Amino acid sequence: MARLILLGAPGAGKGTQAKALAALLQIPHISTGDILREAVAQQTPLGVKAKSYMEQGNLVSDDLVIALIKERLSQPDAQKGWVLDGFPRNDIQAAFLDKLLVEIAQEYRYAVNLEVPDDVLVQRMLGRGRQDDTEEVIRRRLQVYHSQTAPLIDFYQARNKLMSIDGNVSPEAVMDTLKNLL
Repeated sequence: MARLILLGAPGAGKGTQAKALAALLQIPHISTGDILREAVAQQTPLGVKAKSYMEQGNLVSDDLVIALIKERLSQPDAQKGWVLDGFPRNDIQAAFLDKLLVEIAQEYRYAVNLEVPDDVLVQRMLGRGRQDDTEEVIRRRLQVYHSQTAPLIDFYQARNKLMSIDGNVSPEAVMDTLKNLL
């Protein structure tokens, strides 16, 4: 059973790798962004709450994101494995996830950190051509990422669950490394 948590800065390739790995292993790619959009679209009770945060331009609270993740991991297709992308985002969420996974008997193998130098990330994101992706905005997002994610790296390292891999190679080479971890 494959259960992986993918970590990495914006532009590191988490989403690309998570989707490809999930397809290869025939397990769900679980993205908090996708879960939020789906819950809102289906007007689930949690989706209605999330929508009120989102409409006000606020981040969805940890409690609500955690509840959505708990709901998603309880679904039948998640029993045979999953790839988490975009969760956890901080050590509070990581501690909750560890506790939840013990409760529902779904142990994960690794938290995999895709390491890519900031200058490469900036160039990748500038290359996407999105209007809001200016170098200043991208560098600010990377600062926020580093300040929030450093504790996650320590969190998983302390539990001997962290695997850091070079994300500054071809997507195929990253996928080969991920396959070897499994």
